[in-house]
Amino acid sequence: MFSKFTSILQHAVEALAPSLPLQEDFVYHWKAITHYYIETSDDKAPVTDTNIPSHLEQMLVILVQEESEREFGETGPCMEYLLHHKILETLYTLGKADCPPGMKQQVLVFYTKLLGKIRQPLLPHINVHRPVQKLIRLCGEVLATPTENEEIQFLCIVCAKLKQDPYLVNFFLENKLKSLTSKGAPNAISEETLKGQDSLSTAPGQSCRPEELPGASGMEHTDLEDEPPPQVDELSASLDNLSVAALPEATVVRPNQDYNLVNSLLNLTRSPDGRIAVKACEGLMLLVSLPEPAAAKCLTQSTCLCELLTDRLASLYKALPQSVDPLDIETVEAINWGLDSYSHKEDASAFPGKRALISFLSWFDYCDQLIKEAQKTAAVALAKAVHERFFIGVMEPQLMQTSEMGILTSTALLHRIVRQVTSDILLQEMVFFILGEQREPETLAEISRHPLRHRLIEHCDHISDEISIMTLRMFEHLLQKPNEHILYNLVLRNLEERNYTEYKPVCPEDKDVVENGLIAGAVDLEEDPLFTDISPETTLSNQEWLSSSPPATPDHPKNDGKTEVHKIVNSFLCLVPDEAKSSYHVEGTGYDTYLRDAHRQFRDYCAVCLRWEWPGSPKALEKCNLEATFFEGHFLKVLFDRMGRILDQPYDVNLQVTSVLSRLSLFPHPHIHEYLLDPYVNLASGCRSLFSVIVRVVGDLMLRIQRIQDFTPKLLLVRKRLLGLEPEGPMVDHVTLLEGVIVLEEFCKELAAVAFVKYHASSTP
Repeated sequence: MFSKFTSILQHAVEALAPSLPLQEDFVYHWKAITHYYIETSDDKAPVTDTNIPSHLEQMLVILVQEESEREFGETGPCMEYLLHHKILETLYTLGKADCPPGMKQQVLVFYTKLLGKIRQPLLPHINVHRPVQKLIRLCGEVLATPTENEEIQFLCIVCAKLKQDPYLVNFFLENKLKSLTSKGAPNAISEETLKGQDSLSTAPGQSCRPEELPGASGMEHTDLEDEPPPQVDELSASLDNLSVAALPEATVVRPNQDYNLVNSLLNLTRSPDGRIAVKACEGLMLLVSLPEPAAAKCLTQSTCLCELLTDRLASLYKALPQSVDPLDIETVEAINWGLDSYSHKEDASAFPGKRALISFLSWFDYCDQLIKEAQKTAAVALAKAVHERFFIGVMEPQLMQTSEMGILTSTALLHRIVRQVTSDILLQEMVFFILGEQREPETLAEISRHPLRHRLIEHCDHISDEISIMTLRMFEHLLQKPNEHILYNLVLRNLEERNYTEYKPVCPEDKDVVENGLIAGAVDLEEDPLFTDISPETTLSNQEWLSSSPPATPDHPKNDGKTEVHKIVNSFLCLVPDEAKSSYHVEGTGYDTYLRDAHRQFRDYCAVCLRWEWPGSPKALEKCNLEATFFEGHFLKVLFDRMGRILDQPYDVNLQVTSVLSRLSLFPHPHIHEYLLDPYVNLASGCRSLFSVIVRVVGDLMLRIQRIQDFTPKLLLVRKRLLGLEPEGPMVDHVTLLEGVIVLEEFCKELAAVAFVKYHASSTP
């Protein structure tokens, strides 16, 4: 009570006293603080019961006022006094000792406001960055302390300053000598330390570039965190005497660079207070983005940042329930790492494990954004750590297990993070984890070379339809990611030599010379006995093509050695026989409905693939190794096998298989276009293409139609039920076959639309 009265009285005296010059006023307030320590005997009274907080506040006010009255960059006498007399060093010592109780909090506030309010660069000054460095080490030492909020505010203002001037980070990379010998005596605050302020001899305004500092590049700067801040002469002498050469021979010395700013932030990310943890994560985000190579190297090699990211990912993943509904994993709301706030009571769509799932996805999002923002060297190191310590160490065993429930949950989680990842570098590591790094053509004997890739592709044809659908969905989203290795590893490496084709040199004497857009050796489907029932209504007339096909130009003539697009489109549209078609009985289900979607999707794919510099035309057959045995690759093999069973598979499986194949057909690579979309390609003996697989399915269908009574009415009824145009009623016989026929018809229309859009794009000058 008496101290509060004294404080009020002092403020009244100061208000009535004549105004002093700023420097005298500044010195007065600082002397008042030092005299408290010299004169007081009660060091247990809290700092809030003293005048220290008000004196510190007045010192800040004076420094800000002084700067505002001078030109930018000009150091005033008050700031010179603060630097010359090592006031920040002394405050650090008082804060570390927390004397009187609560002093650490006051010191943190003073540092934070000083760095935040003063516009001129202070950190280059040795008498600023050295005490700042020491104060950083005090932050995060103990979690849930009363000073946590002030600690994070202080660390964040330092990070913000480094973001403004990245070169300053070199002040905070300390070359620390670790020896087996013990360190100096513990800190102590002495009256002599406080009285000796005026005798300190550092030149006013002394500052230097980071590379000039012993702590930034030399080995002579040592860790003095356990020593008191003595007078500068004593400090200089101790630094000069403590060099590598002067150490006793028996002492083992290990140079190690410390990045205490990162270490303190890492400690605070574990704070039980979510707001503190988020602020610490924001500070780390700023630090990893700094372009200084030395900082990036130190960040990944001398701190536990990589371990923190991956260990927390692992622990959050392991905290998930053994089985989570895949639909819940897929539909849980988008997660932003800084907004990980969830209340089970307020959530109407809660499910068991939702809190744990949100926490995992939130932290994965943070890792993804951190790597996305990080300097290149740091980003690569962080992504590799996630790959080795989390993907391989934690996720792979779950994906390789034999329990169907475990496979389904782990695949759904993999699918979710494939969708969620946005960092190119983390995506690259994820792709290598899933597919491996192989780029040479596959052989049937070596398809299990990368075990996880082999297992996941096998899961596309799993006995459990749920696992098959989930794995196919994962691959579908993987194919949409902007990474060239995905498509090359899964498909392109096996099509590189075009050894799926049979080479027939075209010569003038050859009767099969290219004519009317047909390539040598091709069979016109209208003459194929499999398609004798094609009616004129199912094809597009020449007049329609005149209006829809791109006009011929001198650079892009119609008959330029390629199969004319109208024959390709009609080939797909005519694959399904008339009696197996049902779309013309329902409005809005024509081929043209696919054109708009195909155009948009193809444009998006072209934008992504542009930087991969794919060739505009297929590799010349003369340069291809056609003697090599062709294998379509494990991925296409499984897709073609499933496509061949389209009449006997569940509707949802068929939709997913055809969706993946249509995605593949959209890629603007000439070999993919030829292999998946050209019905007239001369297939080598024993090879199959997407078109040949569908032809075999249609042949089987034509035989099976004959054995089903009232096939067409049943087919139309099933289509209307699927579209919601008819209410569910009695079970229809052969419903799986009928649904398969409907999917097949729609898939052929989709492929026709893709072929037309791709031809139109390639024919446009």
